[in-house]
Amino acid sequence: MGLGIHIIHQPPPPSLSLSQRYPPTHPSVHPMRWCRWRAGRSPPPYLRATSSASISSGAPTPLASSPSSRNASPPAVATSTASTSSSPTTNPSSTPAGIEFTYNPRLWPRHELHKDFLNLSRCFNAQTSTVRVPDLDPKYNISILASKQDHCLFDLLYRWQEGRLPVHINCVISNHDRPQDNHVRRFLQRHGIPYHYLPTAPANKREKEILELIQGTDFVVLARYMQILSENLLKAYGKDIINIHHGLLPSFKGGNPSRQAFSAGVKLIGATSHFVTPELDAGPIIEQMVERVSHRDTLQSFVVKSENLEKQCLAEAIKSYCELRVLPYELRKTVVF
Repeated sequence: MGLGIHIIHQPPPPSLSLSQRYPPTHPSVHPMRWCRWRAGRSPPPYLRATSSASISSGAPTPLASSPSSRNASPPAVATSTASTSSSPTTNPSSTPAGIEFTYNPRLWPRHELHKDFLNLSRCFNAQTSTVRVPDLDPKYNISILASKQDHCLFDLLYRWQEGRLPVHINCVISNHDRPQDNHVRRFLQRHGIPYHYLPTAPANKREKEILELIQGTDFVVLARYMQILSENLLKAYGKDIINIHHGLLPSFKGGNPSRQAFSAGVKLIGATSHFVTPELDAGPIIEQMVERVSHRDTLQSFVVKSENLEKQCLAEAIKSYCELRVLPYELRKTVVF
C-alpha cells in the first residue's frame, strides 16, 4: 500500500499566546504521537477523525473511541489529510483516514516531518511515501498535450494563471498547428510557456520527441489529445499521465460523438478523467461528472454542456491528484477522498 500526506500550512493567529498556539500535547510538538495513534490506539482530543482506515492486516482501525473524541475540535487552524491505500491483498472496503492539525515548521522542521512520516509508512509496509507542504515545497512540474480542441487546454491555462492549480506548466505539446495570433499561442507567449507543434502520422506518433520534452516533469496531462500513447512511451516515462474524455463512450464512437448522442436523444451526458494505461481508456478513474440534457437542448447547447463537464472534470482530477487525495489500488480502482 502507499502513504500520502498533504499539508496545508497556515500559521496560527498572532493574537494567541505561544502556549495557546502550540500546547504541549499538540502533534506539532510531538509528531510521533500521531504514529502511535494510527497504530490503533484511541485518538487524543486534538485530533478529529473523519473516516476509518485499515492496516496491512486488513482489519479496520478505530479512529474515535467515544463521542467526545469524535466531536472535539482541534486547536488547529490548518488541515492535513493522511491516508493509506490498500494493496490487492488488503480489505477492499477499507477507506482513508483524515486528520486535522496545525503544522508549525519552527517546531517541526520540514526534514524531520519527512523522516517521521517515512517511519510511519514503514509501520504500514507502504510501497510509497509522499509528504508535501504546498507553501514550502515546489509546485508540480507538468506538461500538457492537446490536439485541435482548445476548451480543456485553455481552461487549465486560465486556472493556472489564477493560481487555482498548484502546478508549473513546463510546456504545451500539440499535433495541431495554431497560428501565432491564436489566443492560446498569445497566452503562452505572454507567460513564457513553450509551445511545441509535433504533427503526427499513423506511422510516426513523434513519441521520441514527446518523451524528450516531458522528461523532468512530475506528471503529464492529456487535454483532449487525440492520439493513443504506446506502451513503450508509458514505460519509458514511468510516471502518471492523466487523461480526459467525454462520457459518450462506448455507445457513440468515431467522429462527432456529440452529434450522434444528440441525435439519439440521450438524457444524461458525462465526462471521465482517468490514469492512462496501455489499454485504451481503461485506466483507474479519478473523477467523473454527469449532467442532464433534454429535448430543449440544441446541438450547440448540448456540445457546450459536454465541454464544460470535460473542463471541470479534468481540473478537479488534477487538483485531487496534486493534493494527494487519489490512491490507486487493485490495478483498476482508486480511492479519492
